Amino acid sequence: MAIVQARMTSTRLPGKVLMPLAGRPILDWVFRAGQSSSEIDEVVLATSVDASDDVLERFASSRGITCVRGALDDVLGRFLLAADAVNADAVVRLTADCPLLDPALIDSVAGLWRRNMSTDYVSTTLQRSLPRGLDVECVRAGALRSVDAVARGYHRTHVTSLLYAAESRFSRLGLVTQPDCSHYRVTVDTPLDLEALRAITDQTGDRIVPWRELIQILGDRPGIPAINGSVRQKEIVEG
Repeated sequence: MAIVQARMTSTRLPGKVLMPLAGRPILDWVFRAGQSSSEIDEVVLATSVDASDDVLERFASSRGITCVRGALDDVLGRFLLAADAVNADAVVRLTADCPLLDPALIDSVAGLWRRNMSTDYVSTTLQRSLPRGLDVECVRAGALRSVDAVARGYHRTHVTSLLYAAESRFSRLGLVTQPDCSHYRVTVDTPLDLEALRAITDQTGDRIVPWRELIQILGDRPGIPAINGSVRQKEIVEG
């Protein structure tokens, strides 16, 4: 299963997950990516019980997506609620601020875990080589429960951070691509990020863009990555 985490109360761009991108709400882009993956049997939305997220539950329902709700600041708890609801062996973590996710990357990460099912954590981010915003993580459910027993503070917000911490004893596999394109940014945290993504979709329209094509666009049109090139990624400890 894939779990999409989303909330309306983003600190830098509130309500971003329902903002339109090429005529489609950003959250709907993420739902579509998950549903288009051949490795995913179900997509679930994990949001909070805060009243501001009622609209997300309604939106998920309109798309036939199951919604699980938990504490606003305990994203890890929400993930476990969703995983336990379907007795999942593993969960793929997708974030609602990554609308240009490529289902082929989801297939690669989930498929790598399926071939190595004793591995606790598989992701594209252990050694980041793809643009930020194409992030895919797959976590063995048992490992997620182990993290739940010890995670505190920002580790509960970031769900997987204890799995890849320097001192972690969890087993890990990373997907790395060449060339290194980690300097590009196609996630949505700020108005500049949204402007950059809209410049991309002005070229591509409302369709899933294969990750290699996306990188080609960013390389061929340097004015696009320049739009949000100054945006600073928040540190994990900032929540």
